[in-house]
Amino acid sequence: MDRSSHVNTNLRGEPYEKKTEKYMIKNTKAFSGFSVNDLAAAKKFYGQTLGLEVEETSAGLTVNIAGGNGILIYPKDDHTPATYTTLNFPVDDIERTVDELASRGVTFEHYENMTDEKGIARGISKHQGPDMAWFKDPAGNILSVLNEG
Repeated sequence: MDRSSHVNTNLRGEPYEKKTEKYMIKNTKAFSGFSVNDLAAAKKFYGQTLGLEVEETSAGLTVNIAGGNGILIYPKDDHTPATYTTLNFPVDDIERTVDELASRGVTFEHYENMTDEKGIARGISKHQGPDMAWFKDPAGNILSVLNEG
């Protein structure tokens, strides 16, 4: 086959010039994702409890957050909750946010010698990072709200 006259086409069949860039992913709109074991419970939690915009997609759910890129939440039969924080929500007022989420049924994690009675780690006053409070989604994934001061 003579490749000298080959034209690259995109998925719509339109011709395009193949670019060779040093950093091919530098300007992509990356997004994150994680698994859950119950999409219906996740949709209710992220949509109703947390008040986020949630869309059903062929892959699972997309949670739309400020900044434009959604977060993919996908079903996995043998889901194991992440042992690290999968999603951080920066907030202006951590006290008010924790109180509001608690009133909606969110239970905050308590870590010995780290969090107070509300479940907030007071990093700012100790010069040890942001104030943070951790909680779990119905699948056991760890999320946080944080205020950097």
